[in-house]
Amino acid sequence: MIGIKILATGSCVPKKVVTNDDLAKLVDTSDEWITKRTGMKERRYVSGEEDQTYLAEKAAREAIERSGVAKEDINVVVVCTVSAEYYSPSAACLLQGRLGLKNDIIALDVGAGCSGFIFGLETIRALMIARNAKAGLIVGAEVLSRKMDMTDRSTCVLFGDGAAAAVLKLDDRPYTAVTGVDGDEEMIHIKVPTGFIHMDGQGTYKFAVATVPAVIEEVVKKAGLTYDDIDHFVLHQANLRIIESIAKKVDQPMDKFVVNIQKYGNTSAASVGLALDEAYKTGRIKEGDRILLCAFGAGRTWGAAII
Repeated sequence: MIGIKILATGSCVPKKVVTNDDLAKLVDTSDEWITKRTGMKERRYVSGEEDQTYLAEKAAREAIERSGVAKEDINVVVVCTVSAEYYSPSAACLLQGRLGLKNDIIALDVGAGCSGFIFGLETIRALMIARNAKAGLIVGAEVLSRKMDMTDRSTCVLFGDGAAAAVLKLDDRPYTAVTGVDGDEEMIHIKVPTGFIHMDGQGTYKFAVATVPAVIEEVVKKAGLTYDDIDHFVLHQANLRIIESIAKKVDQPMDKFVVNIQKYGNTSAASVGLALDEAYKTGRIKEGDRILLCAFGAGRTWGAAII
């Protein structure tokens, strides 16, 4: 199977930091309540000139610069998001224009909720193979602060804004992925055109702790590996308790799980990419490491990939 290699990553988060204490001034909550239930301490909200396209562009430019890939070699652009500025044109088309990429490429959005980055990897890999692409650009970018009901204390404390990008090339290194969809519209949704995020917190927790370990087991078996063969687990940053529960179920130490939820909260399709980028920049993930990415989200969707 033709695989993919990540050449470089990039990220961008808004300047505005919103702490648990800040939220306690707006809604009936507290730092202790949020921290105990989620592991979150702060998150970022856009302000001023910042919007979804702004974050996506900044993250993409960093990834491209760090990769050493010429812009004219990027043949495919995939943006994973549920909070684009427009229904049409797509966020990917806007990003192509901002970056000044050539116009004989394919650029499209993937909307799979918090599973977006995994679905995006599968999508961009297939498109790169089909078009014999020299390089591809994937971006997860969300501005969920504008989709929250600030009177709903169980949900508004969870989400933040951010973007992460990766420049990819096709590679003969092993690559394995699994994805799935359950067609659910009640657990998590944002109704158009001006709806807020609605989430069944307990339902989401139960879904995650039941589904994610099974998906991890499936992708590891499909790859012909064991859990001990995985150097790093990079999971969707939805809730620290969920990540800890998954670590116990797969009997792996927490120090193999990348965690940055305390700084950014749940950034949906940007979540896996932000964690991956931070792990690269801090030197935690190194050349040749085997990484398992896994996420779950609205839809109900789930996916995992080993790269």
